[in-house]
Amino acid sequence: MLKLPKPPALLVSLGRRLPPAFLSLHFTAGLLVARHLNWLLPPAELEGKRFAIDVTDLGLRCLFCCRHGSFRPSWDAQADLELSASAADFFSLLQGEMDADTLFFQRRLKISGDTELGLMVKNWLDATERPAWLRHRYLSD
Repeated sequence: MLKLPKPPALLVSLGRRLPPAFLSLHFTAGLLVARHLNWLLPPAELEGKRFAIDVTDLGLRCLFCCRHGSFRPSWDAQADLELSASAADFFSLLQGEMDADTLFFQRRLKISGDTELGLMVKNWLDATERPAWLRHRYLSD
């Protein structure tokens, strides 16, 4: 599992001051690239749902929604589903090294909001095939 050093306080302070709308634009751009490359295709059940991703150790919060089968930044602070974890834990999920259940039961992933939606997103992400470059371990434990 990837172990990252604790980020400097200055970086965390900067992360907390960045407006979520600014971060959401960049985060959503990444989701759109993944969608266009057929790496991350949202199921129809996500239509109209709003999401928040909190990267706790960096003080970052991204808000987005699914509209017309695509990801869009959200300007609404309310989310139907919110996921909170450290950057290293999100990266482990992304690579498929850790699953959401393990992180949740270890209290490293916090999920709030619509629990049925959370379960659907978890199952969707678990079933999503990761690209080979993402599965490759560039960093050692």
